[in-house]
Amino acid sequence: MIVMTTITVNAIGPAVIRELLQSDDAGNPAEPFTATEESGPLRCCLRPMRAGERVALVSYAPLRRWAAETGAEPGPYSEVGPVFIHADGCEGPAGSGYPAPLAGGRRVLRAYSAAGTILRGRLFEPGPAADPAEGEAALTEIFADPEVALVHTRALEFGCFIFEVRRAAAPS
Repeated sequence: MIVMTTITVNAIGPAVIRELLQSDDAGNPAEPFTATEESGPLRCCLRPMRAGERVALVSYAPLRRWAAETGAEPGPYSEVGPVFIHADGCEGPAGSGYPAPLAGGRRVLRAYSAAGTILRGRLFEPGPAADPAEGEAALTEIFADPEVALVHTRALEFGCFIFEVRRAAAPS
């Protein structure tokens, strides 16, 4: 039996970015700066930051808003960690699937239940072509398990949150 699952990759949205720039999820004010080189991924548009862009490093609790929206109770899994975001607005990701600019990085795919508890983690190491389809295939495989409600994609080396993935809404 083949199980097909359609997924939706989500960056941190504009309303949440505005909140984080006022006071981040650890209660700190944002301190914007100008990037001097291409560096870590921006979680608002899912691409590396570029030299000359105004950005901020803020604390973000990636399960917090999902839990409020869905009624999940993640308890101690509701961790807070650092993310880079644009400081002066952002148009969001260029596409809706696995972000091509981030397709080359090694990732940990962390699966959560509808209750907000961790079900499992999986190491994802893309091939030399860094094809976004490889990332989408790995995520689709994880979502073949009906217990999986949400997946966080994280950087392997630092453990930082990169983006969330949900099941796509069923057509009505």
